[in-house]
Amino acid sequence: MRHKEYISFDWALKRLLRDKANFDVLEGFLTTLLEKPIKIQRLLESESNKDRSEVKSNRVDLLAEDEQGELLLIEVQGESEFSYFHRMIFGASKLVTDYVELGSGYENVKKVYSVNIVYFDLGQGTDCVYRGKTEFRGIHDDDVLRLSPFQQQKFNAEEVSQLFPEYYILKVNDFNRWSKVPLEQWLYFLANSDIPEDADAPGLSAAREKLRFMKMNREEQRVYEHYISERSILENQMITAKGEGRNEGLAEGRAEGRAEGRAEANIDTARKLKAMGMLSVQQIADATGLSIDEINQL
Repeated sequence: MRHKEYISFDWALKRLLRDKANFDVLEGFLTTLLEKPIKIQRLLESESNKDRSEVKSNRVDLLAEDEQGELLLIEVQGESEFSYFHRMIFGASKLVTDYVELGSGYENVKKVYSVNIVYFDLGQGTDCVYRGKTEFRGIHDDDVLRLSPFQQQKFNAEEVSQLFPEYYILKVNDFNRWSKVPLEQWLYFLANSDIPEDADAPGLSAAREKLRFMKMNREEQRVYEHYISERSILENQMITAKGEGRNEGLAEGRAEGRAEGRAEANIDTARKLKAMGMLSVQQIADATGLSIDEINQL
C-alpha cells in the first residue's frame, strides 16, 4: 500500500496530538480557526471518548482546556449521521454541566467551543466552514441584547454570545483548493493529508515535522495501516448498505412478493455490520432502516 507522506488528522488526533510535545499543532489549528491565540493547558476526558475502540470507529474526539479555562472539543466524524446537529448540542451542553463544581456560582460556567470536522454532507449549504453562536434580538426593535458594563468587567467579555457555547462546522470532504489563506491551508490538510512546502498557517510547520508517516516506528506504522484499512472497509460497507437500501426502495412498488426478500436483505446487512463491531446500533439503524429493537434482537 502506498501511503501519503503525512498521516491523517483523525489518526493524529487519536494518538500523536495527545502528547504535550505536539500541542503546538493543535494550538496552531485552533488559533487559525478561532482567530485568537490558543495555548492548551491540559487535555480532559469527554463522555463520547470513553470506552471507544481505537480502530473500529470512524469518529474521534479530543477535549482540551486552554490557559483561560475555556473548553475546546474537537470532533472528527467520518460517517453520515442525520442527527449530528443534536449530538453537537448534547456534547456542548454536557461539558457545561460536567465542568462546573457543585455549589459553584453560575458565573463559573466554562466557555465551550465545539469544533466539528465532518467528512460527509451535513445539512444544506454552499460554504465549507460554518460558525454558530447565541445572541438575543428584540422582537420589536431588532436590537441585540448586550452585557452591562458591570457584567463586561465581571465576565471579561464584550458580548452575551461570548458566554454561550460556540460551534464550528468544517465540511472538508471535497476541499481541494490550495491558497495563502491560513484557514484554507488547514482545510486542505484536513481533506487531503498533504502539506505543500509553502504552507505558512500557524501549526502547519509543526505538523509537517511531526505528522510524517515515516517518523513512526514500524509497529506504529503497522497499526496505522490497519486503521486505514479498517476505515476504508467501514466506509465501503456504509456505502454498500445505503446503496442496497436505495435499490430496494426503487423496487418496492413492482412486486409485493419481494417485500419479504428486501426485509431479509436489510436484516442480513444489519447482522453483518453488527458482527463487524465497527458501528453503533443507531448507525446500523440509519444504514438499514431497521429499528433499534430489531437490531438488538439479532
